Amino acid sequence: MGPQSHPTAGPIGVFDSGMGGLTVLRALHERLPGEDIIYFGDTARVPYGTKGEKTVRAFAAQDAGLLVSLGVKMVVVACNTASAFALEHLRETMPVPVLGVINPGVRTALSRTRGGAVGVIGTSGTIRSGRYQQGLAAGGLGEERILVQECPLFVPLVEEGLMGHAMTEMAVREYLQPLKEAGVDTLILGCTHYPALKDDIARFMGPDVALVDSADALAEAAQDRLGELGLQRDSDGRDGELEFYLSDIPWKFQEIGARFLGKPISEVKTVGLDEMEAVGKNTN
Repeated sequence: MGPQSHPTAGPIGVFDSGMGGLTVLRALHERLPGEDIIYFGDTARVPYGTKGEKTVRAFAAQDAGLLVSLGVKMVVVACNTASAFALEHLRETMPVPVLGVINPGVRTALSRTRGGAVGVIGTSGTIRSGRYQQGLAAGGLGEERILVQECPLFVPLVEEGLMGHAMTEMAVREYLQPLKEAGVDTLILGCTHYPALKDDIARFMGPDVALVDSADALAEAAQDRLGELGLQRDSDGRDGELEFYLSDIPWKFQEIGARFLGKPISEVKTVGLDEMEAVGKNTN
């Protein structure tokens, strides 16, 4: 991609370890309909949530490097695990602004809690990184008001399309019963897959528990940051273009992707892992 005529003309780049980040793309597109967005899902190496910090940082550098090579004006890290392990490294090494999903979720939760405990659910990597806990503590919550829970079965349940299914209800009850009994008044959905289970989670937790959708919080933060930097495209009635890149085309991709995005995905480009490693070296 050649030089941009104006910095606002470039697309926003979004990456995730797989397809869950499409919930972030959807939220961005709804909030900023005139912006072009490029999405990259590292489906050949998903999940990141069970991998170590060094590996996740290396993968995230390659993911962000690919987006930068495509001319994006901002990188949005939709993956919670990559945000936990690699955000600061990306901010130091990438030539464009980089936003992660954790801080926006923390800020939203702190604004919604009514004095009770705040719960965080996520993958093993995200929860064990402690980043949500650190953010909530920095915002003034005592240790007794911060409760966390790993929910490893939620991602495969979503990808199998089992929202509202009895198996999902059992998993929700198993994972979230301790948080419910502890009286959390706010619950952060700390994985981009989890908003697909929002109805199941809301039914179990009840109407008095505020659910923080990390995708919505991140989209709002991206809009604010673009405005601060003078990078937001003027609203001229145009419908932004969406481009999709994956490191592998998984089985049932179009079905699962459309479920996350809310509309069909017509064209997807693939990027080989050798290409990923090359751009990672060039941008590091």
